[in-house]
Amino acid sequence: MARVHPRQVEAFRALMLTSSTTRAAQVMHVTQPAISRLVKDFQSQVGLVLFEREGNRLTPTADALALYAEVERSYVGLERIAQAAQEIREHRSGRLRITGMPALTNGMLPRLAGHFLGQHPRADIAMFGLMSHVVLDWVISEQCDMGFAAGPIEHPLAVSEPLPTVRYVAVVPLGHPLARKRVLRAQDFQDQPYIALGPTTPSKFRMDELFAREAVPRHIRAETPLSEIACAMVSSGQGISVVDPFTAREFERRGVVARRFLPAVEFQVTLLYSRRRGLSPLGREFAQDVERSIREFKRDFSVAR
Repeated sequence: MARVHPRQVEAFRALMLTSSTTRAAQVMHVTQPAISRLVKDFQSQVGLVLFEREGNRLTPTADALALYAEVERSYVGLERIAQAAQEIREHRSGRLRITGMPALTNGMLPRLAGHFLGQHPRADIAMFGLMSHVVLDWVISEQCDMGFAAGPIEHPLAVSEPLPTVRYVAVVPLGHPLARKRVLRAQDFQDQPYIALGPTTPSKFRMDELFAREAVPRHIRAETPLSEIACAMVSSGQGISVVDPFTAREFERRGVVARRFLPAVEFQVTLLYSRRRGLSPLGREFAQDVERSIREFKRDFSVAR
C-alpha cells in the first residue's frame, strides 16, 4: 500500500467529526471539493469503503468507525506532544492526566479532583472516563499518567496496585417491595425483571456464575456495559440489578434504593501507571487521596446499609 498523506487523514478525521463535507471544509480551511477529493484518495489508498451516500448525506461504514478509533488515538498522542512542548515553554509543572472507569468518573473521581485542585492551586488536571480495558491502553501508551480500572488487571508495561475492595450492591426502584428489605439475596431476584451488566464486563461473568451457582433464574429485560445506565433503567421502574456501590451511591437520590447483596461479590479497584515512566509525587498524592476515599466510602456505605 502506498504511503498515506497526512492531509488525507486530516480530511477523514474532519469529516468523521463534523458529518458534513461543508463543515469539514470549514474546519480545514479548504473548499468542499478539496475535502471530497482528499477523502476519495484516502479510501483508495487504504483500500476500504469508508462512506456510503444516502441522499445528500455521507454515512460512515463499520470500517470507517474502526479506522477512526485508530486515527483518533494517534491524534491524542500528537496533541499531547504539542501540549508537553507548551508546558516546557511556559515552565509549567504539576499537570496530571487521569483516566478512570465510569464507576469512578461518574462522581467520586471528579469530586476528589476538585478538592485536590483546591489544595494545589498550581496543579492542572485532565480527566477522562473510559472502560477499564481502554484505561489500561491509555496508561501503557502514556496518554495518561495514571488510571483507575476494575481489577485484577495485569500488563507487563504497567504497574498495577490494588486498592481497597468494596462489595457489589443490589439496586431496586424506590417503592419496590424489595426495598423494604435491608439485605437482598440471590433468591430474591428469581423471576424479577433484571437489568444485566455485560456482555464485555467482568461483572457479567461474576453475576452469571453466582446466579447459576445459586440456581436462581433471572428474567433479563435489558443489558448494558455501564452501571450508570443500569441504575437509570432501574430508576424507571423497569427492573432491578446488581452494580458497583460507587454508581449506586450516585443514584440514591434519583429513584434508586441500594441494599446489601448476598452472597457477597467483591469489586476491586486497581491503580495503573506506566512502568517506564513511574508515578510522579503529585500523582502518588492523588492516588493516596483516592485510596483514602475508597476506605471511607467502604466504611460509611456499609454502615448506611
